[in-house]
Amino acid sequence: MTSIGKFPFDPRAFATEHGGATSRKVRGDQILYGQGDPADAVFYIERGKVKVTVVSEHGKEAVVAMLKAGDFCGEECLAQQSLRISTATALTECAVVRLEKTNVVRALHDDPVFSELISTYLLTQNVRLKEQLIDHLFNSSEKRLARILLLLSNYGKEPREEPIVPKIDQQTLARMVGTTRPRVSHFMNKFRKLGFIEYNGHIRVHSALLSVVLHDPSLGPLSVADSQET
Repeated sequence: MTSIGKFPFDPRAFATEHGGATSRKVRGDQILYGQGDPADAVFYIERGKVKVTVVSEHGKEAVVAMLKAGDFCGEECLAQQSLRISTATALTECAVVRLEKTNVVRALHDDPVFSELISTYLLTQNVRLKEQLIDHLFNSSEKRLARILLLLSNYGKEPREEPIVPKIDQQTLARMVGTTRPRVSHFMNKFRKLGFIEYNGHIRVHSALLSVVLHDPSLGPLSVADSQET
């Protein structure tokens, strides 16, 4: 059971009261739903991490969200979208609950507590999206990578001092940052040499990486290429 705002969401209680909820385990790399599939359900992540990607008509892929336990995905179906505009893929082994769209819509009308919970979640996600947009518009790719690594490690939310990011390849990081894999490799090596991360398959993030996001002057100025890259 996860708390969102002041109300906890309990998928078992939802299933009992509203029906249309199915729990299942998902292996890493398994697709929850694909771009172009019917948008007929909302998914709730009980355990694990999920990435959401979009592929353009020219075949270019971008990672638009990284979700964790307590998050929903596929909620755009509630906005009368008939087809999925993105693909959700398990990044790690996950436990998810599929909530049928018709049951969720009915609960939104009949259950004020659930309605407020979903509204709070959607508003929070809207804030995150605006932060990501600002990040892409105004920050260098180096700074964006540092921010993403901190977010993936749940910096500030976990008790351990050196959080471990789930296994994620550099190509996926590049798609999240909006740059190339060689650039990500360059910055990852730089962060490792500076002692900000340990990188050997899994990424171990140190709190000192926050200095990149805050643009610590002691790190030296960004190169012209870095400051111009968006």
